[in-house]
Amino acid sequence: MNVIMAEAKPEIAVPGDISAAITAAITTMGELYDVAKAEVSITFTDDEHIHELNRKYRGVDRPTDVLSFALNESEEPAVIGDFPNVLGDIVISVPRAVEQAEAYGHSLKREMVFLTVHAMLHLLGYDHIDDDERAEMEQEQRFIMEKLGLPR
Repeated sequence: MNVIMAEAKPEIAVPGDISAAITAAITTMGELYDVAKAEVSITFTDDEHIHELNRKYRGVDRPTDVLSFALNESEEPAVIGDFPNVLGDIVISVPRAVEQAEAYGHSLKREMVFLTVHAMLHLLGYDHIDDDERAEMEQEQRFIMEKLGLPR
């Protein structure tokens, strides 16, 4: 799995152990969901920037913790040739993740990995619009987090 990480602003810094855990989570999911040769980009940002993205792309006028932008959801024809399978983009608000980790009483590493797993499941086609979808997605999240050694 090719993982591209970037910080949207210089003051947003993600410690190396957390970056490594996120990469490990994505790699594990690539193997579990048969997309090991795919590509994902992750941008770490702040509440202001993610608020802007949330308003622009989802019509929701507030910040959120994580956004995912799947590139394989449309009915576009398959690309022929040796091109990477770009699953999409993940955007995580680091300040929001810090707040949530404190509120839930677990580490920032666990929170950042959880947000990544949640977003990756969206990139893979999972959703939580109705109760059945929510239950299925929550089950997948628990399974992956346990696999990663970061259960709740």
